[in-house]
Amino acid sequence: MKVFMVDSNMIRERMVQQLLRANTIIDDFVEAQIKQYNGPFEDVLKKNIIVAQQSGLPLCQDTGMVEFFVFTGHAVVFTEPVEKTLNDAVREAYTKYPFRYSVVKDPIFDRRNTLDNTPAIVHIFFNDKGTVQIRFLVKGGGSENLTRLFMLNPSSTTDEIVELVVNHIKESGAKGCPPLKIGIGVGGSADKAIVLSKLALTRNSNEHNEDDRYADLEKRILDSVNELKIGFQGLSVGITAYSVHIEHAPTHIANLPVAVSVDCYLCRKGVVDIEPERTENI
Repeated sequence: MKVFMVDSNMIRERMVQQLLRANTIIDDFVEAQIKQYNGPFEDVLKKNIIVAQQSGLPLCQDTGMVEFFVFTGHAVVFTEPVEKTLNDAVREAYTKYPFRYSVVKDPIFDRRNTLDNTPAIVHIFFNDKGTVQIRFLVKGGGSENLTRLFMLNPSSTTDEIVELVVNHIKESGAKGCPPLKIGIGVGGSADKAIVLSKLALTRNSNEHNEDDRYADLEKRILDSVNELKIGFQGLSVGITAYSVHIEHAPTHIANLPVAVSVDCYLCRKGVVDIEPERTENI
């Protein structure tokens, strides 16, 4: 059997740089949208981009909790557990650079800060490829609080799904620091749908679902959300959402889980693609 060897130190080094970039250099698509914005505090939003890039200071004081999505072949072998490598990368990035630590040790009984922004959240997906792709989100607390799971009747229509998402954004969208990027997970189980909604946020903002039916649903939701006119930072000027992305999976005949996750206007994300350094036969 042929196995593909990956140097975990190389992953860590590259990920540290990508975490630095995500926190200090804004996404090209988002920057173009902000440059087009003419409304309250436009000078502040535009200056923030320049100051962060030139100074290495974070784009936002909430430098988030990091969530990873690892796509790897079943025959790929890391030189150490990938979860350890990614946590080491987060620890190095957040203690080396002036990023806020946002992770507490226990959710209820011991909310002491871990002082290095770990542990991160790591999802691993296996495939039949000999390569590795690691996507990540820098997820602020405000946008994370807008995450919702809805267990719908299996007979629910696309009109009902559009109404569900739009009503949620209408009620809470201003709290997520809009314009928003909206990720929707449909199908699977309850927990799978939520992971899919987060995974959808790793898509590029100008990317559409490969299935025309879901691409059309993305557009319908985006158009309806922007008709709400929540606007930049909830000030009723400009767009409410940059984009909508849907990931879907098979589900039980009696279920229709629909999960919604959002990113704030910064849309801090990144990706590291890795070609194994060597192969070995075992």
